[in-house]
Amino acid sequence: MSADCLDIALIASNRYPIAQPFAGGLEAHIWHLTRQLVESGHRVTLFAGAGSDVSLPSRNLEVRPLSLSHWARSDVSMPSDRFMSDHHAYQSLMLELAAGRHFDVVHNHSLHYLPVAMASMLATPMLTTLHTPPTPWIESAVDACVGEGARFAAVSRHTASMWTGSVESIDIVPNGVGVDDWAVGRGGDYLVWSGRFTPEKGPHLAIDAARLAGFPIRLAGPVSDPDYYAREIAPRLGTDVVHVGHLEQDELATLVGGAAAALVTPLWDEPYGLVVAEALACGTPVAAFARGGIPEIVSDTCGVLVPPGDVAALADAVGRAVSLSRTAVREHAERHCSARRMVDAYVDLYRTMIDSSVTNLRDPWPHLRATGTEGVPRAQSADVC
Repeated sequence: MSADCLDIALIASNRYPIAQPFAGGLEAHIWHLTRQLVESGHRVTLFAGAGSDVSLPSRNLEVRPLSLSHWARSDVSMPSDRFMSDHHAYQSLMLELAAGRHFDVVHNHSLHYLPVAMASMLATPMLTTLHTPPTPWIESAVDACVGEGARFAAVSRHTASMWTGSVESIDIVPNGVGVDDWAVGRGGDYLVWSGRFTPEKGPHLAIDAARLAGFPIRLAGPVSDPDYYAREIAPRLGTDVVHVGHLEQDELATLVGGAAAALVTPLWDEPYGLVVAEALACGTPVAAFARGGIPEIVSDTCGVLVPPGDVAALADAVGRAVSLSRTAVREHAERHCSARRMVDAYVDLYRTMIDSSVTNLRDPWPHLRATGTEGVPRAQSADVC
């Protein structure tokens, strides 16, 4: 192992495996990040849900299951099983890390409050990436620990702006995809939409816009909200509107690369927009609602942005999007949306945090030194692998 390598712990969701087909964009992001870090020569330990991809070149931390007694379950304060499982998993992990399991840096991608709340217990520096708008639980954790022990990064400037009232300092590290995993397609005569079938992703509006534009559309992704799917999607299906299923990455790349354009229809402020990056990597231009972090990814050389929720404007944008150069679209993805660019930014941030941590270890009580206090033992800096 190179002397420049880092020993990195990645904290993911304990609910969902980091495996294809991905439960969502967060799982896809961590999969790409893990692969790219290892390919860069670093040692990675991944904490994730059961069933995560065994082919990932990383070690996996087991999620410790929780078995409560009859008496605990009968208590009036007993929350849902899911809440308790999440709480137990992250509490166990953070206590294990605090007890001395050595890493150079811990990178937290969970959407749970405990890693943030317990970060100050760790001797290891911890970075938390903010993948979503603020939640009350994480805001509470930040407030309770006054941000001590954790550094924060956001996946877009838009996401960072929503956290500025809670988090004092935020680095911006946009997400990225392994562009080599998304081969440039030749395009075709249909439109594509991909993502989770939930109301906030707006696939019903993509269908309406495609029909208004006179294009067939193929949709791919998991049915995360069956009631919404039955109410808004199933009645719209037909020979020109096909749900092809929940695809693995290579199948999805073929579908997206074969489309004339991709429609992106968020009805919430998308923190980044991973499906945009995936489409651009395939050379497929996008027509999208200008919400959240999406305008930070899309330029007029690779897509067309329209006002949020405006189906007529989205349909009109299709004609302009399909006329864009697929070569220029791919080049935009290589410059702005690559996982390599993301990983380089994270590694630079890791090293800055480690250097700062070593400085603090060498002089853990600088305020005491300034007052002339003597006899306080000095900690030794840890070796990097």
